[in-house]
Amino acid sequence: MSRTIIVIPCYNEAQRLQLAEFRRFIQLHPSVDLLFVNDGSRDATLEVLQSLTRENPQRFKLLDLPHNGGKAEAVRQGILKALDDQPDHVGFTDADLATPLEECLRLIDVLTNKRELAMALGVRLPLAGHNIQRRPIRRWIGRGFAKAASLVLGVAVADTQCGAKFFPANEFTRYLFSVRFSSKWLFDVEILARLLVAHGKRNARSRFYELPLDQWREVPGSKLKPRDFVRAVWELAAIYGEYFLLDRWKDRCLSPASVEPAALSIHHQEQGRRAA
Repeated sequence: MSRTIIVIPCYNEAQRLQLAEFRRFIQLHPSVDLLFVNDGSRDATLEVLQSLTRENPQRFKLLDLPHNGGKAEAVRQGILKALDDQPDHVGFTDADLATPLEECLRLIDVLTNKRELAMALGVRLPLAGHNIQRRPIRRWIGRGFAKAASLVLGVAVADTQCGAKFFPANEFTRYLFSVRFSSKWLFDVEILARLLVAHGKRNARSRFYELPLDQWREVPGSKLKPRDFVRAVWELAAIYGEYFLLDRWKDRCLSPASVEPAALSIHHQEQGRRAA
């Protein structure tokens, strides 16, 4: 039986953590552990998580970051810690469980059945028979943002910002999370950009899979503000410059120790074409 660690970043979530749901889930699914990352919370989140992990330290794990570094850094450090535990798969989802934990199992199944994948993404599409509870204004904004992100990446992606994403636990995943993300909110786009840089746009589309979620609900209390959507435009421009206009990312992170040989081969071929 394969083993998975789900990373759950938490910042001031003491009143929203669904402890009974976490307990129920690990009892039903012995192959999945939960790693909570306390991102310098100012409320009682740390105390709540410490109490929970004491109940079952083998299944509930805790990484306490003393200073708030943002969701991107909390997820990054959580994934790296999870990889050190040598599971078969790692991933992350939101603390409010907008994506139910059972939906995470479906993403894990995708990776199990399609071993060539580097990433499985949850997608919030209002399809017939799917229970996606999302305000129309958020749905319209999300659709527009997905189109903008797809233009930046040069690859069509239906939903970059859904909070559930899963990966095989290997060195390529460690590469994806090896360096701090430059964006505070759009690190999901950066993950895809790093994958594209490593494999090339023609090959990368076959390395990630978008799975329409059966269930998702918008949870009140989101920390996103309207001005964050304006800031996102500037962050997308910065991502485009960092990953597709400059060679800084490739020079810094593409090395034989961190990337699959196939990805390195593609990268070297691209360098040769540019040099010619």
